[in-house]
Amino acid sequence: MGGSLDIAQIRKEFPIFDRSFHGHRLVYLDNSATSQKPMCVLDALTGFYKTSNANVHRGISTLSREATEAYEETRRRVAGFLGNVPSKSIVFTRGTTESINLIAWAWARRRLKAGDEILLTEMEHHSNLIPWMLIARESNLVLRHIPVTDDGRLQLEALDDLLTEKTKIVSVTRQSNVTGTMNPVAEIARRAKAFGAKVLIDGAQSVPHESTRIEDFQCDALAFSAHKMLGPTGVGVLYADPAFLEEMEPYQGGGEMIQEVTRDHATWRAIPWKFEAGTPNIAGVVAFKTALDFLEAAGLEKIAAHENRLRRYALDRLLAIEGLRILGGDTHEDRGGVLSFVLENLHPHDLATVLNERGIVIRAGHHCAQPLMRRFNVAAAARISFYIYNDTDDVDALAEGIDEAVRYFAP
Repeated sequence: MGGSLDIAQIRKEFPIFDRSFHGHRLVYLDNSATSQKPMCVLDALTGFYKTSNANVHRGISTLSREATEAYEETRRRVAGFLGNVPSKSIVFTRGTTESINLIAWAWARRRLKAGDEILLTEMEHHSNLIPWMLIARESNLVLRHIPVTDDGRLQLEALDDLLTEKTKIVSVTRQSNVTGTMNPVAEIARRAKAFGAKVLIDGAQSVPHESTRIEDFQCDALAFSAHKMLGPTGVGVLYADPAFLEEMEPYQGGGEMIQEVTRDHATWRAIPWKFEAGTPNIAGVVAFKTALDFLEAAGLEKIAAHENRLRRYALDRLLAIEGLRILGGDTHEDRGGVLSFVLENLHPHDLATVLNERGIVIRAGHHCAQPLMRRFNVAAAARISFYIYNDTDDVDALAEGIDEAVRYFAP
């Protein structure tokens, strides 16, 4: 694809862009919620059911062996995608939410004691807050939070007071799903490990958009989802250092995660399989490999550069609209392709409704990040988020749609 992405050619790979909505072409700007799927991923998904459908890790049939090999090949592919980590460090889950819950319930619930502290940030998605809140309530743990500045960055100087010997795990997002802020997780991990704390990174918003190597993050665990990176829904990944996984008991019980069972006793399979009870989303996992192939063929560095160009272009267009304010400020560059904003005298839901009539899909609401919204003193905001198939025409259509909405709702 040369030095930059051929967006027109890429869009041809996504059948959903053949649709029109209310007489307009589809402008999809809600990629932080989920991504669209290229035809090759859809073919891989249906192809498995057409030619290779069988359960995995059980049975001696040719079909079962083929299904198992395809499933495990994706595990190896994910391990390579993250910088050639051991395959046994990759656990398949239903999504980022379950991956975080696995660490919370399989490790924190069993190992932490009353008074121990869990350090989060003020910008976390509820999926990286509620699991810890539940564990804290049950075990009398203490939740602490790294505060956020007016321009959407973490106040890292607060770590001097927040990190102590009581800190047992730090769970932090790499990229805010509201402001797009990219957090210096390697620095946070280094400082946390000086106190002996484990480090979990929520990579749901970052892994689809940047080259990710575990050794660069220096984390103990990383969680992300397939559906935000061109893959199917219902497939998540938990990377965890093998020694960390070995400290945990199974999160769920069921078939194929056991070694031997008697009437009152059981032993578990080796990692990672002891964390994959029951029949998994086999077809989804198999198709996820095709999504990874697509992204790496395009180039994660090119994708990140493309999204940054779109973000800068969008900032120029949006800031020209009177009464529009960007959450987290509009000057700093350490952010991904996500922008959230509010408009004077125009509720985000009203804006989203008008844009929908023009075929433009955005997100309006609290974005499952209510503590951060309160930090910015807003109840709701409009959010746009870019991916590999977006272009400046999408941004222009958005700006024109906002102008129309502002005129329509003008007092």
